[in-house]
Amino acid sequence: MKAKEHPRMRIAIPDDYQDCVRGLDCFSKLDAHETRIFNDTVKGTDALAERFADADAIVLTRERTRIDAALLDRLPRLRLISQTGKLAGHVDLAACTARGVLVAEGSGAGSATAELSWALALASRRHLVDEANRMRQGLWQGHLGQQLGGQRLGVWSYGRIGRQVAAYGRVFGMKVWVWGREASTAAARADGFDVAPSREAFFVESDVISLHVRLTAETHGLVTADDLARMKRTALLVNTSRAELVAEGALERALRAGHPGFAAVDVYEQEPVMAQDHPLLALPNVLCTPHIGYVEKDNYERYFGIAFDNINAFAEGRLTDVVNPEALEAARRGT
Repeated sequence: MKAKEHPRMRIAIPDDYQDCVRGLDCFSKLDAHETRIFNDTVKGTDALAERFADADAIVLTRERTRIDAALLDRLPRLRLISQTGKLAGHVDLAACTARGVLVAEGSGAGSATAELSWALALASRRHLVDEANRMRQGLWQGHLGQQLGGQRLGVWSYGRIGRQVAAYGRVFGMKVWVWGREASTAAARADGFDVAPSREAFFVESDVISLHVRLTAETHGLVTADDLARMKRTALLVNTSRAELVAEGALERALRAGHPGFAAVDVYEQEPVMAQDHPLLALPNVLCTPHIGYVEKDNYERYFGIAFDNINAFAEGRLTDVVNPEALEAARRGT
């Protein structure tokens, strides 16, 4: 029996910084469609409207591109937004629904972000990047590092990623405790982890704190300047979640004051960071990486594979698993 052919759609994939999407195994799922991939980032309604003018569907890489009502009004052809991962406030869902634009999402279940969090903790404690760079310069042993074993690891939020990081800490012989909402701490207790007696103790006594909180309106600015000021001069803050979890400007000021003594950061308020004048890049006690926590091949195969499956399901008129089902009938009438 001949395989069913997909109705041809025009697909736009923005913000593929590394030009890696076309090299994924799952990219062949879009063979029946006309796909345009953009490797740079543009901002503003006019630039985005020009870029997406002919698109029937847009594949969003996490929250790299913002879709609002003003942009949607310029995209009458658009019928589907296929999101890699979960929505995080960058798509105006109500505006999409009002215009009959379906929004589908997916999730990854790998360990890429947790692994990077741990790599950043290890690299920071042993000054790995500085030592490697010194050796390339013909120098030898410049820093006295510190082991993680025996230190206190604080994990804020015991969700999927926080659970993985806590497990890594246990394997490395750290004294792990957790802070977060009641459901989070209850799950941690059930798995045999300690819970910090208070928020103040969590910041005062932890040697390493790793943030794994989902960014919402309620968690924006969750970590305050007072929290950071309580951290030890020898402490390390690791953030692979979202920059906005920390009060604006608070981390730079805290690092300059020496509380905490070091930070490892993979996330920033405005991305991509293309200029060397970002304040954190000027500090010697920060290890900065370009938001690569989830940017890993197996993770991308899962994320984009689901996103492309959703496009084909839509093209065949069988997409039902959407975030805004109210728009489903309107969207179908438009196809």
